[in-house]
Amino acid sequence: MSVNSAVFTSLQSINPSAIIELFTLQLSTALHGANTIYRFHSGSNLNANGKIVWATNEYLRFPIQASGFAFQRGQLPRPKITISNATGLISAILLTVNETTTGNDLTGATVTRIRTLAKFIDAVNFADGTNATADPTAEFPQEVYAIDRKSAETREIVEFELAAPTDLAGVRIPKRQCTRSIFPSIGTFIQ
Repeated sequence: MSVNSAVFTSLQSINPSAIIELFTLQLSTALHGANTIYRFHSGSNLNANGKIVWATNEYLRFPIQASGFAFQRGQLPRPKITISNATGLISAILLTVNETTTGNDLTGATVTRIRTLAKFIDAVNFADGTNATADPTAEFPQEVYAIDRKSAETREIVEFELAAPTDLAGVRIPKRQCTRSIFPSIGTFIQ
């Protein structure tokens, strides 16, 4: 998926809109006992309640620091995400998961990084409730990772190391084998 043309055009303007970074944390019933989705953003917001509404989903304002998303030559990124634990929310999620599954610590949960521009967020984010440029499809390509491990947990923060779903232990690629009987024309391209 390429960058949406509206996003690309806006970024090339003289005065581009601010980039809004949103995160979803999705648990898996098989791994965590529930199929719950948590939505967060780390920035300041246009309204007083601290929520951002994007594509009709509410993202709670929560201190998050994410790094390491850049691709290096020859290797997949292994980002780290540090989430504030000041309110105890993340520890509460970890305790709930640990009660249903023995000591999982969210390993295998999906973290999606969504980036869009402030001018494209839903109209309800603005004081007058209108936004002529709202567009729920105007976003950068979503970056999907799986939690590889919890690297730190204190009263202040919880830090997770992420990995591409194909970069996790025990995952083999390709999942299916391609043989000459399935794709007979491949042999002509390999010569």
